[in-house]
Amino acid sequence: MKSSGEFRDRRAEGPLERADRNVVELLQEVRVAQTGVQILFAFLLSLSFTDRFGRVDPTQRAIYVVTLLLAVVTTALLVAPVAVHRMVFRRGMKEQLAVVGHRLAVLGLAGLALTLTGCILLVLDVTLGRKLAIVLAAAVALCFGVLWFVLPLPLRARRSSR
Repeated sequence: MKSSGEFRDRRAEGPLERADRNVVELLQEVRVAQTGVQILFAFLLSLSFTDRFGRVDPTQRAIYVVTLLLAVVTTALLVAPVAVHRMVFRRGMKEQLAVVGHRLAVLGLAGLALTLTGCILLVLDVTLGRKLAIVLAAAVALCFGVLWFVLPLPLRARRSSR
């Protein structure tokens, strides 16, 4: 069975068609991540208006603020490819858009991993205590790092060696 990379080499598409496909795929992928981070952001915003929020300690409040700001930056990064697409629409810049959008999406995924880790740290700190929360949040961060950023490396290396 052939890998998808081998099929990609056999596509009968020109550079413009490839750029069009890349942009469409990028925008579809970003849409999935955008929804998740927007729901997470709404959750974080609502936390500060609960009764229990008044009882968090200064460290938990700092974790909350950092995580909330990470959610804002992550939202900006994941929405940016759409904004860039609108700003360069019909200007013959699909290849550049695909490159810039890719970079923004990768940064957005990193931001999402940090935001989710911050949420886990905050919730577990409140419910289980700080030491266990730090250990479990570190495990979550490691999981994101491995699945989202390390796992693809051998695939990229194998593709580059061809």
